[in-house]
Amino acid sequence: MLDNLTAAREQMAFSLGFHIVFAVFGVGLPWLMLFAEHRWIRTGDPVWYALARRWSRAFAVLFAVGAVSGTVLSFEFGLLWPEFMSRYGGVFGLAFTLEAFAFFLEAIFLGLYLYGWDRLSPRAHWWTGVPVALAGIASAGFVTTANAWMNTPTGFVEVNGTVVESRALAPFLAPAAAVQVVHLLLAAIMCVGFGVAAVYAVGMLRGRRTAYHRRGLAVGLTTGGVAAPVQVVVGDWAVRQVADNQPAKLAAMEGIGRTGPDAPLSIGGVWDGDSLRGAVEVPGALSYLLHGRTDAVVVGLDVLAPGDRPPVTFTHLAFDLMVAIGLGLVALAGWALWRWRRRDLDGSRWFLRAVAVSGPATVVALLAGWIVTEVGRQPWIVYLRLRTADAVSDQPGLYWFFYGTVAVYLLLSVSLVAILRRQARSGTWLP
Repeated sequence: MLDNLTAAREQMAFSLGFHIVFAVFGVGLPWLMLFAEHRWIRTGDPVWYALARRWSRAFAVLFAVGAVSGTVLSFEFGLLWPEFMSRYGGVFGLAFTLEAFAFFLEAIFLGLYLYGWDRLSPRAHWWTGVPVALAGIASAGFVTTANAWMNTPTGFVEVNGTVVESRALAPFLAPAAAVQVVHLLLAAIMCVGFGVAAVYAVGMLRGRRTAYHRRGLAVGLTTGGVAAPVQVVVGDWAVRQVADNQPAKLAAMEGIGRTGPDAPLSIGGVWDGDSLRGAVEVPGALSYLLHGRTDAVVVGLDVLAPGDRPPVTFTHLAFDLMVAIGLGLVALAGWALWRWRRRDLDGSRWFLRAVAVSGPATVVALLAGWIVTEVGRQPWIVYLRLRTADAVSDQPGLYWFFYGTVAVYLLLSVSLVAILRRQARSGTWLP
């Protein structure tokens, strides 16, 4: 039997991890639909039409599952963390309000887009998809600003645990807001790009070397491959932001036990309470990467009481995993460019296998990034303002909600797989 704090944490982790996968496809996939349909309108090529129709059907299913999981997640804030919502809900509430408007806008125009294929002119139909794509970006951005505010709270005045004044735009003014939004949007583009490419790579490995599969592979790889190197630059920006505003999180990400110069860059290892055991270290590299010189001081976990430190091993290994996959995707993008220049994008089975793996790997990197963001902030639900243990509900039997959530999401997963498999066996709208 789980205590309330553990049950609430596990439920939020499970719900967020489930929902974020569908949320990122809601951000990126509409743009691929619009691109393919635009190419069909311009060229009349039925392959582009087939891709747009297939992607729109898949998106409809993903959107429905994302809507259900997102609704569950929104109720969990008040159910599991009443002190958090009662104290700070008025500070960051605008972000969630705007997200609701963006969601309804997306749902309305998605209905027009799905049912307008054979009822509207091609150009009018294409324009009904534009608000879907824009609202998807807005929805993800608004929610991310709320999380950024939790990491770097600002824009309010608190007296004895009571907020007496707040700025309406507080979540948008949080120091972490800009970088977290950009980082997430790029992650969404990468997940969609490499995810789509992976689907067609698997098909080609099974012998389906049609123009339909080649074009789907090329569009997905181009989308993910362009975003991957940009994400490396944005990731560096994100780490610097964390170093400035959440030094304890950075210390956990890098496994820095003691404050001082010549901070090493550590790869792998397990935290033993004082340092990383079994890590591969590059002496002075972290100090140099952050400040341009090896003698720069980097704050370590020794400045914090043991009860104020994040879970180091989990945070550090999740960060390493995210970085490793990100660099691997950049290498894959370079490989794809080399093969494209040789006009042989699909000629190597090893290349197609790598592309097939890239789809799931990108999702793993996405989840690892959210682990770093959320676990690295612990023990605070609002950084340096409210502890997670003080925000949890005291309602008895909270673990039953966790079990119920797992059951609902398992049902959604089974339904999703069944529907997508049925769609995959249906026609491709090719003449």
